[in-house]
Amino acid sequence: MGRAWPTTSHPVVVRGWDPPATQYGPGHRGVDLAAPPDTPVRAVATGRVTFAGRIADRGVITVKLSGTGTPPLRTTYEPVRATVTKGDKVNAGDPIGTLEHPRPHCPRTSCLHWGLLRADHYLNPLDLLPPWVLRPGPSRLLPVVGVELGVEAGVEVRS
Repeated sequence: MGRAWPTTSHPVVVRGWDPPATQYGPGHRGVDLAAPPDTPVRAVATGRVTFAGRIADRGVITVKLSGTGTPPLRTTYEPVRATVTKGDKVNAGDPIGTLEHPRPHCPRTSCLHWGLLRADHYLNPLDLLPPWVLRPGPSRLLPVVGVELGVEAGVEVRS
């Protein structure tokens, strides 16, 4: 579904997803990603902007994700100064705004709050990302089986 982080290539997760026990109970309905103010914020997946404006004095962007069933998944990003408007189509990786200056939500650092919903149910937004994006590691060389040793592309291979 998602293909990239909404900020840097592998941001620090300052605060993880902590689902509330009840609809109005305490919890953390998204993840906070450390990033300095004015960091470009990008769409995590293809979709359509359904909201880009201010709520409680902070910029909020909501993107309804394409091809995610009924009701569709929606991602939220805040606090973000939007460069998109309601109705805009975005692709994974497209810039949608820039991170605003720190808010009390992340008192020790500047962060992007990134959320995921299906209808009114909050989900873990990290589940949108493929494992190789979440846990990048070193490249691994695998053995080559079934290839004849010999002269390939003008290079002699000796065993």
